Amino acid sequence: MRVREYGFTFYNRGKEKMRYKIPDNSLLKKYKIQEGFPYIFDTGEIIALTNDAGDFHTITPQELHRLLSGEVSPQSTLGKILLEKNLFPGKIDKDKEIDRLKKKLRFLNYGPNLHIVIPTLRCNQQCLYCHASRRPEQKTGFDMTEETAKKVVDTIFDTTSQEITIEFQGGEPLLNFDIIKTIIEYAIEKNKVTNKELYFSLVSNLSKIDEKKMKYLLDKGVLFCTSLDGPQEVHDSNRPFSGNSSYKETIKWMERINKEYKKRGYDTNLYHVDALMTTTRNSLGHAKEIVDEYVKHGIKVIHIRPLNPLGFAQKTWEKIGYTTEEFLKFYFEVLDYVLELNLKGIEIQERTAALFIIKMITDRDPNFLDLRSPCGAGIGQVAYNYDGKIFTCDEARMMYEMGEDLFLLGNAGKDLYVDIMGSPITRSILLASLLDAYPYCEGCALKPYCGICPIINYMEQGDIFGSMEHSSKCKINKAILGYIFNKMHNPSNELLQIFQKWSIFRARE
Repeated sequence: MRVREYGFTFYNRGKEKMRYKIPDNSLLKKYKIQEGFPYIFDTGEIIALTNDAGDFHTITPQELHRLLSGEVSPQSTLGKILLEKNLFPGKIDKDKEIDRLKKKLRFLNYGPNLHIVIPTLRCNQQCLYCHASRRPEQKTGFDMTEETAKKVVDTIFDTTSQEITIEFQGGEPLLNFDIIKTIIEYAIEKNKVTNKELYFSLVSNLSKIDEKKMKYLLDKGVLFCTSLDGPQEVHDSNRPFSGNSSYKETIKWMERINKEYKKRGYDTNLYHVDALMTTTRNSLGHAKEIVDEYVKHGIKVIHIRPLNPLGFAQKTWEKIGYTTEEFLKFYFEVLDYVLELNLKGIEIQERTAALFIIKMITDRDPNFLDLRSPCGAGIGQVAYNYDGKIFTCDEARMMYEMGEDLFLLGNAGKDLYVDIMGSPITRSILLASLLDAYPYCEGCALKPYCGICPIINYMEQGDIFGSMEHSSKCKINKAILGYIFNKMHNPSNELLQIFQKWSIFRARE
């Protein structure tokens, strides 16, 4: 039976928890509803109906009762809507559903296109939540060599994907700038033969950049991403910097690089320094100030992310951590304020919500590897440590730095690409991130929009096949999707336009 009753408890921002029970569950047996009934998700306010392809419609509890009772005909107003959206019980067009599902799962045919490279594990900052287990700037033995760098690039170009993004992370990658240049030059040279779509990006705190480095990176088309946790007080408390202000350094170079983009004639709506925000206990209570900081600097996207229990964050959790409920309270304060600003004409989007909306109202996969089934580990992204060791994803590499080699796939220059992709580790991660492999997820109405991270399962529960009932990621995704479904129920034209704008993708040329 595909009908499920979850009785989902929705965290309603300070109000009492709400729970709606489907009336008269005997109706399920009475009407013998089996195949062809849409999935049901109860937000505590309305009911969302979905199918495997992600089509959805929201109805009231009373309308659900009528639907279960067989009182809704295909000719009725509701019936026509459900037919159009391929959600009418017993009349779901499987061919139509499969065709849409195929479009959303196209990524399964590509191969890894995101290749995260660690030029060095050294860093000049001391972030309280550092997931990478960075090493002090003065330490030796944690830099990638030229020989290893070329072996890594050779492995990257074995991918079956026609598109390659090489993303430099750390540590602070600019501390080994010569190797960044080596990788860029060698990759460009190799690509003269393979003719792939080749992109580069840099994730940096920007404190080690200068005019010469900036010019080189911009000339090579490298995209920039940095961390901005909020106003100076919040940012500096999260990211100590040897007596200096990490905030001031970040803002100075963000503005300088963005000015250079404009000078070169780029569309600054597309070409600018992107920013990542990590939520710590220091962030709580500063929702509006953090959003205002992004608006002040013209940043159009803010991504509210919870801490992962990796690296230094695990050791400092008592100081910087929080409960899932505390995170959600903060998240909804941000999202409410972001929507309030949009209704006033100030453009900024919250990325997690935007990713879900893209998956809900388009046929396009937003290329966010955490929200895929299976996830992107191994088949969408691969991570390469400074010493050439290869991992399923960057989180797996972080686990290795914590002493866990469970997700180590091999070594660049030693192991063949086909063996890495076909290894038992890759296969296990794929299976552990496949939503249909979990009884709790298989019949969930949110399955088309969701994803599982086996690494987080392992950290939280000691098993890559976690119990999703007890997963913080599951609770967060349910709450956010519940919020969006509530907003999607009879939305104003203004709100609908905001969500539609968030779903539009403009490619950099």
